[in-house]
Amino acid sequence: MNNLDLEKIWSIVYRNLQYELGGPVVNSWISPLIVDKFYAGVLYIKAPSLFLRDWVVNNYLDLITRFCQKENKEIKSIEIFVSLVHASPSEKISIKTEKVEEQRAKPGETATFGIPLDPKFTFDNFVVGKPNEFAYAAARRVAEVDTVAFNPLFLYGAVGLGKTHLMHAIAWNIKTRSPKRNIAYMSAEKFMYYFIKSVRYKDTMAFKEQFRAVDVLMIDDIQFICGKDSTQEEFFHTFNALVDNNRQVIVSADKSPSDLDGMEERLKSRLGWGLVADIHPTTYELRLGILQSKAAFCSTKVPEVVLEFIAHKITTNIRELEGALNRIVANAVFVGREITVESAKDVLADLLRTSDRKVTVEEIQKKVASHYSIKFNDMLSPRRARQVALPRQVAMYLSKKFTTLSLPEIGKSFGGRDHTTVLHACKKIVKTLEEDSSLAEDIRLLSDIFSR
Repeated sequence: MNNLDLEKIWSIVYRNLQYELGGPVVNSWISPLIVDKFYAGVLYIKAPSLFLRDWVVNNYLDLITRFCQKENKEIKSIEIFVSLVHASPSEKISIKTEKVEEQRAKPGETATFGIPLDPKFTFDNFVVGKPNEFAYAAARRVAEVDTVAFNPLFLYGAVGLGKTHLMHAIAWNIKTRSPKRNIAYMSAEKFMYYFIKSVRYKDTMAFKEQFRAVDVLMIDDIQFICGKDSTQEEFFHTFNALVDNNRQVIVSADKSPSDLDGMEERLKSRLGWGLVADIHPTTYELRLGILQSKAAFCSTKVPEVVLEFIAHKITTNIRELEGALNRIVANAVFVGREITVESAKDVLADLLRTSDRKVTVEEIQKKVASHYSIKFNDMLSPRRARQVALPRQVAMYLSKKFTTLSLPEIGKSFGGRDHTTVLHACKKIVKTLEEDSSLAEDIRLLSDIFSR
């Protein structure tokens, strides 16, 4: 088995362990484990400390072995050993008789540290539509060229819109096309974990060598290091070292670089150096396309009218959309009830109550601010620059359309403005829609979020 085979096996095992043991247990005890190699029927797995190794061996080894053997019968046993590079001085003495030692990533080998990749998250399984087509094109460009096209690639968007899917797809594509390139993919929390561990064990040099030896560094949800000064400092230097050596850096977040509160200004500037690609909220057409794609692999046929119903009603994010489809199919399989719009309403009652809530002006302001990459406070400020004034007018127009508030009430929500300002904004947007197709598309995308 090659490294790619091992990673696919481990990603499936990892997901099964999450289902069996629960997220907290897996995050604490399984996530730090790293699949190293397979030799003579033995799968070797690295642990970062003697304590963690012993705990896993005593509590979870049988379960891990069973899941691994289910995926590949060639695996006869599993050996969990402590990485000498990351062990504390006392642990290094305790494990000096270990037969298997750390195999660091060398030129020509694939890096093996980070979070397991999900085999379902590939480009082939990503449904493309207007809201995500630019981010998708940028991700494919980075994944399909050996030279660095732009550095970094920064993907951002709200929760559940496909950022992680694109990150995994990039990694899978690079590994398949160029297996000798060293790739490190992980969450920002995982990066922080590695850094804190290196400080604790007084081994920061090994940390620097490990991260700066990769060809592609991928950090998901970078917003989680906001306010973490020491981690930001180390990431800043790691980022610079990789970029200076023409290595690819790919980052995702829930906001654009300039809107990451708690992030150092110099790091915001670096993150905005390359290509910033946002993923907009889903449209009805995209949601329906995603459901049709997922339904094609379901064990039970889901009527098109039910898919259309879900696409109309579940508008928050793709994860809830897929979850709704899974619940409907599971109910049909376990209970034997026919899948109809009526049965879907019963099964999804809690989700539908949430989606049918009243839209607020604040929600509209936040969504519009995110769409136009401005700060929420700009909606309330006296600034009149076009890059702020237009989004503010759009938000006023949508507030009139999707809330029951009066013009004076809407104006009050926008920093105490009077009703004439709101009326002027609404009239201007209506007039501009006839002439500006780009604005019309923005309004359509945003309106789809608040439609019920």
